[in-house]
Amino acid sequence: MARSLQERVDELATAMCDRIRGEIDFYAAVDAVTAEELHRSVRGNLTTIFEQFTGEGRPGPRAPQRTGRERALQGAPLPEVLHAFRTSFAYLWDTLVAEARASGTVGSDSLVDVAADVWRLMGEYADAVATSYRETAAELMLQREHERSVLVEALLTGVVSDRAALWRTAVTLQLPLEGRFLVVAAEVPAAGREALPGIVPLLETRDVRSAWRLLPDRQIGVLALGSAGTAGDVLALLRREPAARTGVSPVYDALKDTPEALRLARIALDALPAGTPAVAQFEESPIALLAAAAPAEAGRMARAVLGPLLDLPADDRSALLGTLDAWLDCGGSARETGRRLYCHPNTVRYRLRRVEALTGRSPGDPRGLSELSAARDVLRILPQSGGTDR
Repeated sequence: MARSLQERVDELATAMCDRIRGEIDFYAAVDAVTAEELHRSVRGNLTTIFEQFTGEGRPGPRAPQRTGRERALQGAPLPEVLHAFRTSFAYLWDTLVAEARASGTVGSDSLVDVAADVWRLMGEYADAVATSYRETAAELMLQREHERSVLVEALLTGVVSDRAALWRTAVTLQLPLEGRFLVVAAEVPAAGREALPGIVPLLETRDVRSAWRLLPDRQIGVLALGSAGTAGDVLALLRREPAARTGVSPVYDALKDTPEALRLARIALDALPAGTPAVAQFEESPIALLAAAAPAEAGRMARAVLGPLLDLPADDRSALLGTLDAWLDCGGSARETGRRLYCHPNTVRYRLRRVEALTGRSPGDPRGLSELSAARDVLRILPQSGGTDR
């Protein structure tokens, strides 16, 4: 009976394709799988089945494996692919029953045995299709993630320079060329592990699209703020439960400026205390911008102003710098500074006199105050410049 049906394999394949397209909307409405491709696939699977019935073919579900791979590459949904196989096997069974009745060569008992073989084959074929499909889909996902990662790296390093290449990169990463962007740089807990797991779907709830690159020491993302998303939303999300030291760039408006934004995000990250999960955004103050533009020169300036103070033992240095910071934040009020530091105003004044003695710059003199304030801002932005405790 199988040999008889083998001679009609093209006719049966055509009929099966008609049934598949009649029952499954995907195959009827979408051109991802053409009529020729579907017919070739159905015919190949039918031929393999008949060869297994006649003992002429090699064992193993080669044809369904090939079908699973092809459908994954074509983007066909797996449920619809499996539905097509179930539909085909149902049609095959109907054909076998009709052939048995017409020929009169197969009795009812034998037909029951054939039924067991047909449904066993359907299970094997469905498993082979699904396994091959999933393996291919996983390969494609890795390939696409690798491509995205390479494009993000090119965007971050400025390798993508001309507008045409930048446009292709933006399309692939699903980012606009112009808008409102942020760069996020987070310290990873170990090589190969994400610093911010699950960050992409969280950002999408804030109308923020993103593309990420995982490096041995950093996880870096380019974020495009949507119409409803703001930098404040992103910072609030990152700060809700900070998972790592994370630096955020200022908002910028052109994708081509991503390399500079990354540099500022890294500066913000490096300014955070080591070993403490926290989030900081680079400040767009004049001193911050100057320090970012010329970090080596800014560091030398800070060292020249605060040099002797920075050479003090850690506790003494921390007390004097902390007092200077609080005094600046309190608008030069010794009383308010004392309240903030829980000490007497005279203690504040004593420490400020020590700062003056060590640096040669008086906090009460406008020029001296400006130099002390600028030096402290630089050390907060570039803490490594002064070798101080953070």
